[in-house]
Order: sequence, then C-alpha cells, then structure tokens
Amino acid sequence: FRQLDEYSNQVANFFYGQGFRSGDVVALFMESRNQYVGLWLGLAKIGVETALVNSHLRLEALLHCITISSSKAVVFGVEMMEAMQEIQPSLDKSIHLFWSGEENPKSVLPGAKHLDPLLQMAQRLQPVPPAKGFLDKLFYIYTSGTTGLPKAAIVVNCRYFRMSSLVFYGFRMRANDVMYDCLPLYHAAGNIVGIGQCLLQGMTVVIRKKFSASHFWEDCVKYNCTIVQYIGEICRYLLNQPYQDAERQHQVRMAVGNGLRASIWREFMARFGIAQVAEFYGATECNCSLGNFDGNVGSCGFNSRILPGVYPIGLVKVDEDTMELIRGPDGVCITCKPGEPGQLVGRIVRSNPLQHFDGYLNQSATNKKIARDVFTKGDTAYLTGDVLVMDKYGYMYFRDRTGDTFRWKGENVSTTEVEGTLSRILNLTDVVVYGVEVPGIEGRAGMAAIADPENSCDLEDFSSKLKKALPLYARPVFLRFLHEVSKTS
Repeated sequence: FRQLDEYSNQVANFFYGQGFRSGDVVALFMESRNQYVGLWLGLAKIGVETALVNSHLRLEALLHCITISSSKAVVFGVEMMEAMQEIQPSLDKSIHLFWSGEENPKSVLPGAKHLDPLLQMAQRLQPVPPAKGFLDKLFYIYTSGTTGLPKAAIVVNCRYFRMSSLVFYGFRMRANDVMYDCLPLYHAAGNIVGIGQCLLQGMTVVIRKKFSASHFWEDCVKYNCTIVQYIGEICRYLLNQPYQDAERQHQVRMAVGNGLRASIWREFMARFGIAQVAEFYGATECNCSLGNFDGNVGSCGFNSRILPGVYPIGLVKVDEDTMELIRGPDGVCITCKPGEPGQLVGRIVRSNPLQHFDGYLNQSATNKKIARDVFTKGDTAYLTGDVLVMDKYGYMYFRDRTGDTFRWKGENVSTTEVEGTLSRILNLTDVVVYGVEVPGIEGRAGMAAIADPENSCDLEDFSSKLKKALPLYARPVFLRFLHEVSKTS
C-alpha cells in the first residue's frame, strides 16, 4: 500500500509539474497491470480525470475516445505503440504523449516521452488535495454507443464508493480476502468491483493482464485467492477445461460477477468447490444495480415487493417490436406483474447519490437514456435497455438486451459501429449487423448481412482489413451474402 501511495504521488506531482490541473483529462490506454491503478489514482490526487480507453480499440474508435474526452495527454503502454502510430497523424498536435513499459521498444512514437524514468525523478510527497467533492468526476468509462462509436460514461467519486461497497458489504466479503481480478481494468467490473476492494477495504487484489482458463486455478493456488471475479463466459471456459489438480487445491470460497447461466450454475459450484456465487446486475452508469445476496440460482438480484419504494426501481412493459415504453390511459408506464418481461428502469432522484444518473459527456446521449412520467406524473427514470423478469418473491432474472447493441465475449457491441466499419471496408455497400443466439453460449454472436449481388467480395482482403479495424469481440462471427439487404419503411 505504501508503494502504491508513493507511486501515485509521483504520478500526481509529475503531471502537476507539467501544468495539468483539476478538471483536465488524460486518456489511459494500456493493458491491465499494477501501474494502471497507480496512474489513474495519481491523476485523481490532483483532480485530473482519466479516460479509461478500451485496450482493444484501434483507428477511428480509438481516435474518437481520445477526442470526445478532450484529453490533454495520452498515457499508453508500450504494447499499444503500433495502435498509437496508426492514429498519430490525426491527433491534435497539442496532445502530450507518454509511453510506459520496456526500455528499448522496436519503435517509438515521434514526440512521445518515456514516462517511467520521469516518474522516478518526481517527488513522493503527498500532493495538495484538489477542491473536489464526493459528487465530482473521478474518471470516464466507455460504453457502446447506439449511434455507433463508444460514449464516455461519467463516474463520480460517490459512484465508485457505492458500487464497490455494495459488493463488499452485500456479499459479506472480508478485508483479509484475496481477490483474483482477471477482468479488464478499463471496465467497471475490473476497476471498481475488483480494484475498489483494495483501495476502499484494504483487500489484496491479484491483477492478471488477460484471462487464461488454463492458468486460472494455478494462479488462485499460487496467490492464496479466496474470491474470484467472473463474467458468464469465464465460468463456461473453466468448465470446458480438462481436470487439473489445482482446481481442488485452491482456497476460493466465492465467485463474484454477472452473466452466469442458470444451466451451469450448480455444475460450476460443484466441480470447483465454490461455496458462494455472488451474482449481481449493474452497468457503469446505471442507478438500479441489483445483488443476489442469498445465492438464488439464476437470479441477478432482488428487490422487495413489500417495500418497493425503498429502492425505486421496477420493470415496465415495452412494445416487443419497437421496444417503446407502453403507457396507460394516465400517460404513466405500466408496471409488469410477476412473470411478465419488461425493461428495468430506475427512478432518478437528484438529491440522492444512490439514485442519481450522472450520464455521459455527450448530453444528447444522456437525454436518450432518460424517460419521463414512468412511475408517476412528473418523475424521470433511467432506461437500462435490458429486459428482465421478476418472480413472485422479487427475484430478478436477466432475459435480453434491447436496442442497437448486443453482448459478446464480455463486451457490448454496437451494431451501428460495426455496420459503418464493414460498409467502409466494402466500398459503402449495404450492411446490416445483428446478434444471434448460439446454443450453450452466453450473449449473442455477430451476424453481418451484406449486399453482394455480383459475388465480388474478396474474403481474404475483407478479413485482413477487418482485423485492423475492429477488435476481436466486435468482428462478425457469421456472414450472409445477399442479392440485396431488405429495408423497412
């Protein structure tokens, strides 16, 4: 803890000396490692807000994330050198560039400075705290945008505290637990649910650069982990691995995460000897997080039907074709009965940090996620875009994701972004992208319907360009070549 504190102080003092001040933004673009935490924490110590950029992004999406956050600098890992070289000609010349990692990389971005030796020379003393409060911005996490490119969700200080503390106290974690965090630190699950336990509760957190099914249990044994983080896919990947001794030699008592399918829930617990599955529902920006605190198989959380006003969230009816909210004669949304699928919404209460919706940097994107006259006339509510079902006891079960996104390999994919990319690669041909269910697999795989009446698509060239333009999780798994793409009115 002292090392992290001193390292983050060096980060704070160096950037302050470079002229960065409270309210400025710095983009952080690197794979998960200990320094990642120290960098955004150090910047926060002087009030600088960090834009946590997805390390899989390239070209237009990467440039977009740096630009919309108005970043004055980019700190990137040496492993991202090639990606930064691709966009440097389009970057604003006033943006400072710093790279971190090995001393002698094969190539260095012109004008970029090696940050590591500069930090070593900086003071380790605690910087002067910024004039920022609990409701002020901490950093930005990018989510898939329905209009195409990622949008920056605002994470304020109290949201970080709330999300992390809900998991810690709700699932009865302990300060002496050791958590295994193999999730990306540019997402809330890895950075807030995971790293937050270290920063706020004093827990030891083991950071792995990337998830590895074959090394998962070996790592847990090596580091004496008692809690592991997951997304649904991870549990299935582990179950598909051949038996190894380490899977029964560990001390893990709890798995915390979201997306574990009911069909493999009990098998996962039984095979690996996990006493507690701590499933929760939440999104970076949402005000209606849920927790399954008593291990009800398949449920992503619970909300009291006896005292619903204590936590003002609910499921409301939507049109299955248009996903528009269905309203009654009084103009208010119709609440779902037990067993009826509906969109999860959360009432926005500006005076309550737990029910407030902080939104995105783009005000238009923020407005699209807010509905009015939902529970009562005059109120406002946050629209999750997710369809859930509640049983008669109040347990919630995830059903589907609405809108122009689908989830694949633990990431939200924007159909609009993928359509635009494919269309450009194919010389502006008509493309429609959507997610399709694959039996036994979590989420939806990408399907692209492509207009190619002359069968002229060069698949080899298309595949090569696709790999450069989109991260692996966003590339379509299936392709359909059609004479023409059907259009609605």
